[in-house]
Amino acid sequence: MKNQFEETLYDAHGQIFSIEDVYFEDKSEHQHIIIFHNSKFGRVMALDGIIQTTEKDEFIYHEMLTHVPIFAHGAAEKILIIGGGDGGMLRETLRHNSVKSVTMVEIDKAVVDMCVQYLPRHSQGAFDDPRLNLVIADGARFVAETKDKFDIIIVDSTDPIGPGEVLFQLAFYENCHNIMNDNGIIVTQNGVAFMQPDEVKNTHKCFSQIFNDHHFYVAAVPTYIGGDMTFGWGSDSLQHRKIELDTLKQRFEKANFKTRYYNPEVHMGCFALPQYIVDLTLPESS
Repeated sequence: MKNQFEETLYDAHGQIFSIEDVYFEDKSEHQHIIIFHNSKFGRVMALDGIIQTTEKDEFIYHEMLTHVPIFAHGAAEKILIIGGGDGGMLRETLRHNSVKSVTMVEIDKAVVDMCVQYLPRHSQGAFDDPRLNLVIADGARFVAETKDKFDIIIVDSTDPIGPGEVLFQLAFYENCHNIMNDNGIIVTQNGVAFMQPDEVKNTHKCFSQIFNDHHFYVAAVPTYIGGDMTFGWGSDSLQHRKIELDTLKQRFEKANFKTRYYNPEVHMGCFALPQYIVDLTLPESS
């Protein structure tokens, strides 16, 4: 039906969004883009038939991929975002006054342009912040070639299909590790583990070869159906993930901004994984 959007991520399971209005639809050099309005989730963006973000619940995803590593690190000044064309990740990162520069590498300028125009609540002017260095390029190539170093790398990728596939490979993660400062942190979008267990297995296999500390953390994002969204965590520091609650509370209070999902208690709890996700990281599951 023309007034419905049926997601195509899974073969035997999915979700349907009613479409009240279509703001934009076109095929860019890299992918098909549609931004439409849904009465429950507000404005929705999909790439190549897969829902990427909605106005209603984007704050959960974006807060958890930014504030968890930034508050855990405690002194992050240089941030690299791979992907993130909708601007939500950039918005949350720049809320930290301690962050001095953000390099954002997005492969598809059309996504940035359309989101600034049709999803302005995501970026809320973040693309105009002087701390931003926006690079339109392939993220995998950028991390392989850049001479810059970063305190935190946030991989806000699509699923490992099409342009996003290379961002789930060992060589990409090794190159990320090479451009991380001492005690740096990398976090990654890692899919819904119940529906996409191979993504957890693959990331665990890669991270275990590279980082002294590697783990996952979770958050429930309604748009990403099938259970908890998992985020990959990698660092050579054994302390960042074990930070005490009192320290997190102090850092959160000092940051002096309000959140809608993240808080220090959620930060502490998100690393406690359901057993089925733990099992995916065990040798017999590989």
